Amino acid sequence: MKIVTAAEMREIDRVTVQQHGATPLQLMENAGAAVAEFVLKNFSHAEKMLVVCGRGNNGGDGLVAARKLKEAGEQISVALLARPADIKGDAAEALQKLPLKLKAIANETELSEADWNADLIIDAVLGTGTRLPVEGLYAAAIEKMNGAGAPIVAVDIPSGADADGLRPSPGPVVRADAIVTFTALKPAHVFQFGEVPRALRHIGTPDDAIVSAGNLNLITPHDYAEVLAPRKKDSNKGLYGHVLAVAGSLGKAGAAAMVGMAGLRAGAGLMTVATPKSALSTVAGFAPELMTEPMPETEDGTFSILAIEKIRHLAEGKTVLAVGPGVSRDKETAQVIRSIVDRASVPVVLDADGLNAFEEHRELISGRRCALVVTPHPGEMARLTGMSVAEIQRDRIVVARRYAQEHQALVILKGEHTVVAEPGGKIWINNTGNPGMSTGGTGDILTGMVAAMVAQHPKDISMAVIAAVHLHGLAGDAARDEIGEVPMIATDLLSAFPEAVRRAKAACEADIL
Repeated sequence: MKIVTAAEMREIDRVTVQQHGATPLQLMENAGAAVAEFVLKNFSHAEKMLVVCGRGNNGGDGLVAARKLKEAGEQISVALLARPADIKGDAAEALQKLPLKLKAIANETELSEADWNADLIIDAVLGTGTRLPVEGLYAAAIEKMNGAGAPIVAVDIPSGADADGLRPSPGPVVRADAIVTFTALKPAHVFQFGEVPRALRHIGTPDDAIVSAGNLNLITPHDYAEVLAPRKKDSNKGLYGHVLAVAGSLGKAGAAAMVGMAGLRAGAGLMTVATPKSALSTVAGFAPELMTEPMPETEDGTFSILAIEKIRHLAEGKTVLAVGPGVSRDKETAQVIRSIVDRASVPVVLDADGLNAFEEHRELISGRRCALVVTPHPGEMARLTGMSVAEIQRDRIVVARRYAQEHQALVILKGEHTVVAEPGGKIWINNTGNPGMSTGGTGDILTGMVAAMVAQHPKDISMAVIAAVHLHGLAGDAARDEIGEVPMIATDLLSAFPEAVRRAKAACEADIL
């Protein structure tokens, strides 16, 4: 789902009008109708609705929504934060068509005298061109809406928010319970209001006019709907890929087991875990569905150099390799990992100590010969780039995109708003997940899920990766809702994964982002 800046949105509207025959009034009518439709579908219980309108085009959208809701038989009142004579352009035409008497509010005294008793408030005060921070009458109106106690549906963007802001906006901002936006998402929808239900509605702009110079996108279930589709009735396990996980060591067998079980839970047809022989019994005892292979080991119970040829043989006929979780930072083991990645003839998902194996050999990481997915957290990315964690966190999108392009790899830079960067420069932002996932093993679960999705969809690795990232976070959200953030452990994501899939399917059907 594309993300555009406020300036890009203005240009998109201009192109829509000048090159595709739409009029600004038609766009306003379509936007207002979309808001009304959303409210009727999702807030049918509201008996009394209040639409609060500013003097600009956002207010015009609200006036159209109020008219449509009135025509649908709803009890509507309108508060206009201006004198009617001050409304210009298309908003003035929308005002003329309003089939009810409104309350015009020109100052804060009149604001206090207005009736704020409603079952639902529609915020149509300010749009994407707001100069911040909001002051005066509009600021006071925002505080009134926030204090009214009714749910709030924001038109396009919550009033007071910086549409391009990656962090909370200064000054008062409407605390929206839902947002109806148009044509494309703006950065604030993703980075400031990621947990607020958002409905994106197309109001007449053709797809080819929607251009994001930053090539930014939000991952939504709509973007990986193929993953959610029912399987063929005559399916068999051979259709869904065979993952080979090279993972684990003595004392870290759990990492290998979690990769394996996550791969199976996420739909891989077969899952084999190659692990040092000292760790094998623990991995094999985790679940009967896992196949295991004992590997030659060092004195410390990590992969020995003698494992290289055995792993090469095991990799024959596999669909994807998942390499690195729990393998330790042993120097001999690091050499094994580098050899496996260098010789791979199928896609590789490289994680954890698999990434650390390249700390002093950064130039060897490359997806030019075979598809490569790397899954660093900020600390691992720091080791891969020589940058500090602070530098990486300061501009995660730029860092991930540059690394993906330089190494021709798909990058999953984990953390709040996980960034998925494609080698071609396309960026995906993930909005699922929560702080309860800050516990050991959740990265191993992600590795298994990514590998499984790639195994099932080898012809569209990018889609497979964003599906795994989104569903992984959604499983974390489902686990949080069931047991809370603090008690959550990594394996809770396995039992929560079916609920994550159900939620993703429901979001597709409800057309909610």
